[in-house]
Amino acid sequence: MSVIYLDNASTSWPKPPAVLEETARFLREDAANPGRGAHAMAHAAAAVVDRARRALARLVGAPNPTRVVFTHNATDAINLALKGLVGPGDRILTSSLEHNAVVRPVASLRGRRGVLWEVVPSGADGTIDLDALDACLQARPTRLIAISHASNVSGAIQPIGEVARRAHRHGARILVDAAQTAGVVPIDVAADEIDLLAVSGHKGLLGPTGTGALVIGTDLERELTTVREGGTGSRSEDYDQPRELPERFEAGTVNAVGLAGLAAGLAWLEERGVAALGADEDALGERLAAGLGAIDGVAVLGRDGPAPSAGRVGVVSFTVAGFDPQEVAGILDERFSIASRAGLHCAPLAHRTLGTFPAGTVRLSVGPFTTEAEVDAAVAAVGEIAPEAL
Repeated sequence: MSVIYLDNASTSWPKPPAVLEETARFLREDAANPGRGAHAMAHAAAAVVDRARRALARLVGAPNPTRVVFTHNATDAINLALKGLVGPGDRILTSSLEHNAVVRPVASLRGRRGVLWEVVPSGADGTIDLDALDACLQARPTRLIAISHASNVSGAIQPIGEVARRAHRHGARILVDAAQTAGVVPIDVAADEIDLLAVSGHKGLLGPTGTGALVIGTDLERELTTVREGGTGSRSEDYDQPRELPERFEAGTVNAVGLAGLAAGLAWLEERGVAALGADEDALGERLAAGLGAIDGVAVLGRDGPAPSAGRVGVVSFTVAGFDPQEVAGILDERFSIASRAGLHCAPLAHRTLGTFPAGTVRLSVGPFTTEAEVDAAVAAVGEIAPEAL
């Protein structure tokens, strides 16, 4: 039995064939160190990295490709943003639905630098309470709002443009964790006034693991300090890190082979259109949620509130009465060859907010290659499991 892969919120699979082909081609032909040599292979490797940078800038509306700084993943990008921008006594606001990629660095900053951290509650639809956000912003100066674009637990999409506008009215910056939305939901850094955007390369952007980026807003590099220094292939005569972007924040050799694959994934997305692909995934998510919600004993998380379907990505979390989520995921894998994820999904704060802590949920997440038949097969499998607890 072939696997039905419904764990795209963790990492997308399968990848477009072009991603595999370009990764192999790069290793065969161009796998020199980009920006570190005067020979043809080094120039070819640098061109591949530049192609990925330009494609990602176009995809998210970055004002200039040099403002796309490549990182190991979205978590690495978030750490660069938080630890490079926030200092002792600064105040950070987060939503109550954040992933540990945000929560743990913020908690570390609170403990080590005396940073103030406040959590803004969410409304019934799974999005940040904008009135509560205004109250927090008015109460005292805030350095940064760190917020996920979409929850990896409920799939709810946050109104990041509105959050950014309110932040800027009060002199705050905004960091958006777009791990679940880049490549799935159209993003425009300039139009939405996003100061810092962290993206994962291996999820919706369809690239290999070990790739990601931090997109830095106009002039923000003047406020952002480095958290890592080293060789860049430029200004080697200086002891200090170069001031220019992206070299200032890309110390050491970048994951060029991974970025070759990422460039191919971005080209695949650009050809098909993020909005069209996102609409397809949203429809599959709604089909999955509706099917699961019709099963006795199955509770679908966050899909019965007032949020419209367009306000979610294709992530569906649920519980089955009488079963631990880990048990359900194990049965789906062993009996039905369905890949899912169970537990807290590295987001205990979100599960506390949504009332599913400490056991968490089973999570199914669709991708661009998911079919209606696979969604229906997953619903049928859960339908077979649920009565077993009775």
